Amino acid sequence: MLNPSFLAAMTQGRPFVPSDDRSDAAVRHRAGRRSTWTSAAVNICLIVVQGTVGLLAHSQALLADAIHSLSDLLSDVIVLVAGSHSLKAPDADHPYGHLRFETAATLALGAILLAVGAGMLWTAFEHLQSPEADGPVGKAALGAAIITLVTKEGLFRYMLRIAKRARSSMLVANAWHARSDAASSLVVAVGIVASLAGFPVGDPFAALIVGVIIGRMGWKFFLSAFNDLTDRAVDESTEERIRQHILSTEGVLGIHALKTRKLGDMIWVEVDLEMDADLTIAQGHAIAEAARINVLHHEPVLDVMTHFDPVPGNTTPSSHAGQ
Repeated sequence: MLNPSFLAAMTQGRPFVPSDDRSDAAVRHRAGRRSTWTSAAVNICLIVVQGTVGLLAHSQALLADAIHSLSDLLSDVIVLVAGSHSLKAPDADHPYGHLRFETAATLALGAILLAVGAGMLWTAFEHLQSPEADGPVGKAALGAAIITLVTKEGLFRYMLRIAKRARSSMLVANAWHARSDAASSLVVAVGIVASLAGFPVGDPFAALIVGVIIGRMGWKFFLSAFNDLTDRAVDESTEERIRQHILSTEGVLGIHALKTRKLGDMIWVEVDLEMDADLTIAQGHAIAEAARINVLHHEPVLDVMTHFDPVPGNTTPSSHAGQ
């Protein structure tokens, strides 16, 4: 038998509205805008420094890094635009909200990185054919590369901290883009050192490696966002946690047909709940709402759609997901 006080509390309770920071879209939006504007300002400064020094010092690797910073600036703009759209409330055209604008932004960012990486690879191959054609690399290029390396690493750590606090995959992607810049700047610095040491092929070879780094990151972001846009389910461990949260709810005797899909950084859940056939509609609804609240309290879930399947009251609790 179910606890009478439990049923009374649930049938008389008010609708649940999540209040933690996972569901606080306004907080996530403000954090995202702050970190992204900081990134944009830093990238503008780096583009000027890298581009100017790269041209004057005849460094193809530094110019490639400047293009990388330009792609960062473009991704910052995409993140800002997508962030403002994803905050909009559901409407007639988007009844599930606008959270997938973030996923679309990550997809666009991945496509940009793929294009930038391919272009840099092409340019680097051309310069590898005649590495001495542009003249010797100036020492100022090394100083600019080191400044970029330190700045980008600091920016990455700042942005990743904000992204994790906001629990935003789009902001995490943008943060790791900054880390890829730091890695590419390290490669650029090594290539410039090699060129200054008498190996002119070092600079264009560094530019080639930078292109590979950017292309690899782009493919990773593109593929992940594409899978989410095609309604891929959450990973097995997350789905198992959701299943256990539901099964731990008093009155739920079992579940089946558990389905999940990503909406931006949130999860949409649908499930059939098995309950005692002798319960009233009000009692069944109260149990379903309790299961919903239990999941919302523990996971970044937007909502849980439930269906009541009556079973004999002495049924042993079980889980039959996917049936």
